[in-house]
Amino acid sequence: MKLRQLNSLIFIFSVSSVLFFTSCKREQSGATGWEYNNSKNGGFQKVPYLEQETGPGLVLIEGGRFTMGRVEQEVNYDWNNIPRTVTVSSFYMDEVEVTNFFYLEYLYWLERVFSADYPEVQHKALPDTLVWRSKLAYMEPYVDFYLRHPAYRDYPVVGVNWLQANDFCSWRTDRVNELILIREGLFEHYPNQINEDNFNTKAYMAAQYESGKRVDGIPDLNPNMEYRNVRMEDGILLPEYRLPTEAEWEYAAYALIGNTIDELIPDRKLYPWNGHAVRNSNENYIGQILANFKRGQGDNMGVAGKLNDNADITNPVYAYWPNDYGLYNMAGNVSEWVMDVFRPLSMEDNDDFRPFRGNVYQTKLLDEDGAIAEKDSLGRLIYRNVDPQLDNLQARRNYRKADNINYADGDWESNINWTSGVDNPDFAKEDNKLQMYDFGETTRVSDKARVYKGASWKDRAYWAVPGTRRHLLEDQSTSFIGFRCAMTRVGSPVGLGY
Repeated sequence: MKLRQLNSLIFIFSVSSVLFFTSCKREQSGATGWEYNNSKNGGFQKVPYLEQETGPGLVLIEGGRFTMGRVEQEVNYDWNNIPRTVTVSSFYMDEVEVTNFFYLEYLYWLERVFSADYPEVQHKALPDTLVWRSKLAYMEPYVDFYLRHPAYRDYPVVGVNWLQANDFCSWRTDRVNELILIREGLFEHYPNQINEDNFNTKAYMAAQYESGKRVDGIPDLNPNMEYRNVRMEDGILLPEYRLPTEAEWEYAAYALIGNTIDELIPDRKLYPWNGHAVRNSNENYIGQILANFKRGQGDNMGVAGKLNDNADITNPVYAYWPNDYGLYNMAGNVSEWVMDVFRPLSMEDNDDFRPFRGNVYQTKLLDEDGAIAEKDSLGRLIYRNVDPQLDNLQARRNYRKADNINYADGDWESNINWTSGVDNPDFAKEDNKLQMYDFGETTRVSDKARVYKGASWKDRAYWAVPGTRRHLLEDQSTSFIGFRCAMTRVGSPVGLGY
């Protein structure tokens, strides 16, 4: 029986048990001795819980330690991926890149919901199909056909910038959680959603979405309430789909779980597969290329009759062999966006547990009465950056401001020319912070430069090494960058597989 069915049965049983078995002996609190699930004593509820459900398209990536960074020679002499041992928590990741057809489903939904009054919402999400053009190559067929023709429906979407990829992840979260509520019998299919009247997970949990409900909610054991919405404590709704961090992506690409003996990793991988060659050494598939990349100058796919990777540009997302986590195309086809802001010294600066650069802390906007402010015209809750005064950040020890992208690398304190505010008052002003990386003049590094990983159909095999890293501004797109989603794993790192 599938996990989602087990979770459903447990959830249904928990609701029915409080209705029909109120006379039975209930579990008691180990802290106070009071009974759980008893409306007579206030109704504090403990819902039986088995395991986090695996969302559509995802596979579990069991976490652990690994050496992140360079394992191949530094051909560019950038020295921006110095090797370092880090630990990555277990998480979920798409087994394939997001396809053209997945993205067309997204565009169709946006058009159906927002086109009447907010057509700019769908327009903002459209991939840039003109990224295929090259001044000295005939690429117009891809401009016209690649995104929408059914021949390419299972190929990875390209022309999507980092911001658009994040918007897709948010949309996917809401559609998956909406379907879970339909499956649990709490909602009906409601295809007439329009403008702000569309299902949003956070708005629903804040009691700001009611349309499409099949019932008023689930029975509430609070003696002063009759029904309530599903909440986080029920364990029914899934965490957000999101982009993986750079560390998560690199860890998942190597899939060292296939190279471990007890706690030892005797064979370090160069690519997502074993060995130092890009051709299959299995006698049944001897010599077959293991990923979609550019083998040499002018060689995108090999010789007719024996194409070396069977793809001139991208290839269907299930092409080639998966790695030991079951992930496809982690070494080719398209490069992929990750969450991180690029810094040359990220490997030295970041924490060694769940490393990431790019934190901008936010909180829900509240109204004058202290309640969560009304959702916006697109049906989403409004967030603001945390404020040092409003949120009393001066009393905190772990962070003192919202935007920590520049922390220890790019802020005015870390600049080699920094002097105290006494010597130069202008240097002490946050709005006049120094441009350490001289963006637009000598580098393309800024707070909007995002990391992308892996090789693509346009790249040589060097970039298929997961430790390599490149960057591009978050509002730009190319014909060779796509993405896949990830999801946080809550609870046990191994789950039912333990």
